[in-house]
Amino acid sequence: MGNVLGIIAEYNPFHNGHLYHLNESKKITNCDTSIALISGNFTQRGSTSIIDKWEKTKLALNNGIDLVIELPTLYSISSAENFADGAIKILNSLNIIDYLSFGTETDDITKLNKISDILIEEPEEYKKYLSIELKKGLSYPKAREIAISKYLNDASYSDILSSPNNILGLEYVKAIKKHKSTIKTVCINRFNCDYNSNNSNNGFASSTAIRNFLNKKQFDSIKNVVPECTYLSLLKNFDNKNIVIDLSCFEKEIIYILRKLTIEEISNLPDVSEGLEYLIKKSALSFNDLDCILNNIKSKRYTQTRINRIFLYALLGITKNDIKISKQIQPYIRVLGFNNKGKDLISKISKNNPNLPIIISTKKFIDNNRNKDLELLLNKDILSSNIYTLALNNSIANIDFTNNIIKL
Repeated sequence: MGNVLGIIAEYNPFHNGHLYHLNESKKITNCDTSIALISGNFTQRGSTSIIDKWEKTKLALNNGIDLVIELPTLYSISSAENFADGAIKILNSLNIIDYLSFGTETDDITKLNKISDILIEEPEEYKKYLSIELKKGLSYPKAREIAISKYLNDASYSDILSSPNNILGLEYVKAIKKHKSTIKTVCINRFNCDYNSNNSNNGFASSTAIRNFLNKKQFDSIKNVVPECTYLSLLKNFDNKNIVIDLSCFEKEIIYILRKLTIEEISNLPDVSEGLEYLIKKSALSFNDLDCILNNIKSKRYTQTRINRIFLYALLGITKNDIKISKQIQPYIRVLGFNNKGKDLISKISKNNPNLPIIISTKKFIDNNRNKDLELLLNKDILSSNIYTLALNNSIANIDFTNNIIKL
């Protein structure tokens, strides 16, 4: 078996940009097998996956991925730092990944490495700049962006840290260094469309744009920017009313939960600090619309993404202690699908790591598992699916037990 490529992705949905990234990554790294670690039914920006994790798995396999593993919910909806740290812990534990490739707005891996060293070492001068910016009421990402630029006396670093894919890429590099991993990193420059762009360009569009096209039923626009299997999947799931376009699908559930939670319980949600719980509670009691609640809470310090993640934590009953546990443990390997090459990869992973918990059957793992922390991790995945199905046409629960692994 030759070099093995690792990719961390949401594939929400899998589009032409993802296919370009996968093919370029294989070419640059000379990898002939690939493993995708994908988020499940909810995403890092505090939203939903428009199709469920098994549909996403089918698309990944149909487009050239050999093995698909799920990034557990406690990581997949976390801040960029915990998202990346959980993902790298999983990929590193496989002990077969040679390269990690990720899409960025910059192709300068040297600069990402330089920033990561500063964030790991935290020089006093950098911390001073960061403290000054935070006292101005800025969000942590914005304060960090300015502090790095001032510390290095180079405005170009501000541009790097203002782009979401660069930030995630930076966190991957940081986590690889933190865990002393031998995985080598490659960044592929995104082109033709920005992360949050609502436009298509020469057969490419961002996931954000595609979700907006879908919401507006602009299927011709979608057809031009995704592989055929993605187009057919979206069309089928749209017709079957199995598209979960965004968090608004759970609007009433979220507002109900926020109204029911006490101030103390809201303060125990991750990302809630500095008295934000009082504003969240007041807003939930004052408005019947999730957008109105969000707009009443967000500010320079509290970004829309952070507030959406708090809504998601409330919906899924995730506490600060749950996130703390996720940071302290080595996660399991939850297999969602594979092809023949992927089947060989699983055998090699098992052989190299006989004590690594690999989930093929959810029930069998639960019956045999004695680790309470892994039980917590899996229970959140199961709950996540059970809540996600409430927005589907067929809202049967416990699909983590009944849905089969996808075999191509």
